[in-house]
Amino acid sequence: MSNNKKFLAIVTVLLVLAVIYAIKLFSLQVVSKEYAEAAKNNALRQIIEHPDRGLIYDRNDSLLVFNDAAYDLMVVPNELREFDTAYLCKILNISQEDLMKRIEKAAAYSKIIPSVVMQQMSKTDYGHLQEKMFNFPGFFVQTRTLRSYPDAVAAHILGYVGEVNDRIIEDDPYYTLGDYIGISGIEKAYESELRGVKGRRFVLVDVHNREIGSYHNGEDDDPAVPGTSLWSTLDLRLQRYGEQLMDNKRGSIVAIEPKTGEILCIVSSPSYDPNLLVGKDRGNNYMKLLRDSVKNPLFNRALQAMYPPGSTFKLANGLIAEEEGVLDANTVYYCPHGYQVGSHKIGCHHAGPTNLVSGVQHSCNFYFCKAFYNIISNKHKYPTIQQGYTAWRDHMVKLGFGTTFDTDLPYEKKGILPTAEFFDKKYNKSWNGNTVVSMGIGQGEVCVTPIQMANLLAIIANRGYYVRPHVIKAIGSKDNLNEHFMDKIDAGIKPQYFEPILQGMEMAALAGTARGAQIPGIRVAGKTGTAQNPHGRDHSVFALIAPIEDPQIVVFCLVENGGWGASVACPIASLIAELYLTGEVKRKDLEERMINY
Repeated sequence: MSNNKKFLAIVTVLLVLAVIYAIKLFSLQVVSKEYAEAAKNNALRQIIEHPDRGLIYDRNDSLLVFNDAAYDLMVVPNELREFDTAYLCKILNISQEDLMKRIEKAAAYSKIIPSVVMQQMSKTDYGHLQEKMFNFPGFFVQTRTLRSYPDAVAAHILGYVGEVNDRIIEDDPYYTLGDYIGISGIEKAYESELRGVKGRRFVLVDVHNREIGSYHNGEDDDPAVPGTSLWSTLDLRLQRYGEQLMDNKRGSIVAIEPKTGEILCIVSSPSYDPNLLVGKDRGNNYMKLLRDSVKNPLFNRALQAMYPPGSTFKLANGLIAEEEGVLDANTVYYCPHGYQVGSHKIGCHHAGPTNLVSGVQHSCNFYFCKAFYNIISNKHKYPTIQQGYTAWRDHMVKLGFGTTFDTDLPYEKKGILPTAEFFDKKYNKSWNGNTVVSMGIGQGEVCVTPIQMANLLAIIANRGYYVRPHVIKAIGSKDNLNEHFMDKIDAGIKPQYFEPILQGMEMAALAGTARGAQIPGIRVAGKTGTAQNPHGRDHSVFALIAPIEDPQIVVFCLVENGGWGASVACPIASLIAELYLTGEVKRKDLEERMINY
């Protein structure tokens, strides 16, 4: 092709393009003036769509946590124009100084990304503000959901959500300023499942700050993905009843289905209404609860309180003594009304020849002090006291003490289970079995949590194993079981050694210290305990397994300053088991006494 022909071809192409461009420009500017007006008067805004958090149900499909609508006032600092700050502050019921601080914080975070100015407005406040939004360029309202608790129970286990801080934002790019995250309980443990996935939509906004429609018919929008719902192991009826029984008391109840490790109810008292930690007043309410040093309602006694276990600890020591071979079901010790250590005597209300079954039945201090001493002072197996004690401690760890279960129960405490090195340091390596013998009856340096004691009962009920106690049964659907907590964990005690312990517990309920635990028509195993309290009246403690032949529930109850284990903890645990196993409570007089105790 000659140079002239090439030149003509190029000129022709350029002319065609110029004509097409001119026609399009004419169409936009003259024929379709609405496009020009739209470009002039409208702004494009990206709105983050916050997903609904997953719902939380009890084991019988009763709703424990659901979502309610709320509204956040947002600001885009770059879009701000002059507005009447006094007028907006009057609507929001905040000071002008407070408003300007919030705007400055938003601008420091990002001038183009929307930030929250006022969180969690009610429908009424939102409706009042929406009518006046045209007065406030740069502001808009964004919908989100708040948690709501229809029965206002299980506050410590359900947990609550709160606003993210700078550290969380730095650690996880999913979160931005003003987002919410699970802070405690199930909300924290299952945050990634419950939170869902944020979406976004693009809208056109007119000069009056009003949405006039979607952009590109929503083709560029990403819908929010709702969070995954959870089915908990809790029995709402049982949880509600447990909290009623513990009203105006301090302490806890932990009830577990032993075969599965599923927590049926977990009560920490005093408690609080979880609805207090929702909405605009959440911060103020939280500080009131935090500052209540008398009731300390935010403290989860079931997982975090550490108590001397008292006589319920004898059950573990009896099992270890059998496993270590220092006694069997027929081993008899003669109880002389107590265990003498030098000038100090550990008293006992029981006396006479005692075997393992009667030792449990009558909660004989001498029997279990002697058993503990023989375990750690068995020089045939362990040449030193340190070796003997460490062997005993290793058994206790296998039984769930001195450690955490690392399940979906945030902020568990390990309790206190001292090492041999601790006693070496305390006694300058000059100690023996009698020095620490009080640990054989659940006193001295040992402290446990209620969840650990409930798990010991599950081990006894299962004759040697446990499934780690947990509170979420299924994820996404009721049939999608939570596979993380199904493994059976061997507690290191042979199955045959549990029978005399259970026999002793049954005898305690029939003709011993736990007679108040009897439930008509059901074989019950029980063990009382009285945990020493240096700050006042002793704590009332009770451990229950029922029915003995096929255990469906174990209950551990501790009532602070309740006195004898038989006085208040025993009947409360028995009432819990009666409701769960029979569906009703017939012992109304006992129920009324415990509610009003």
